Amino acid sequence: MAETREQFAEVPLPPGGSLRFAVVADTHSLPHPRMAPLLTALRPDAILHAGDIGDLAVLEGLRAIGPLYAIRGNIDARAPHLPELFTIDVTRDGDRALRILLLHIGVNGPRLRADVVRLAKARGADLVVCGHSHLPFIGRDRGIGVFNPGSIGPRRFALPIVFGTIDVGESGVRMAHVDAETGLAWSP
Repeated sequence: MAETREQFAEVPLPPGGSLRFAVVADTHSLPHPRMAPLLTALRPDAILHAGDIGDLAVLEGLRAIGPLYAIRGNIDARAPHLPELFTIDVTRDGDRALRILLLHIGVNGPRLRADVVRLAKARGADLVVCGHSHLPFIGRDRGIGVFNPGSIGPRRFALPIVFGTIDVGESGVRMAHVDAETGLAWSP
């Protein structure tokens, strides 16, 4: 990746507790109308937006629900203030429990792009969260977790309209997808 505008954040786990991230991507100015009530009901500790925001008012709606970490996608020319890369450390008692690398374009099919693998390894990332493809995906590649929440914006082809959750707690990390139309768990 060429010169990349980057930001960092630390999110502490509450003592003996867990943390929930709601993860959205590819809103393209028109998030599903059930996005806000579904996210609000989840009571996330923070929200990640993996790019292709479109109208920046989408971000204000998300900030009303919880703390927001957002990156610029390839359609977000009107958002030069947003980073292209966000590194988020989840910490427990001051020690890093999980490092998330949030970026927009991260995969070719089910595999991480070679430049993203290099970047993730250089940053010590445990998990890459990306958007762009609109394809919901949970997997591992070359020792790195990969999570694409899918798109919660306008339907593209026959792809589902979904978002994701990342739960971090004493027992580890659990990722899942939620169908924006039904509010139920989604799986392929």
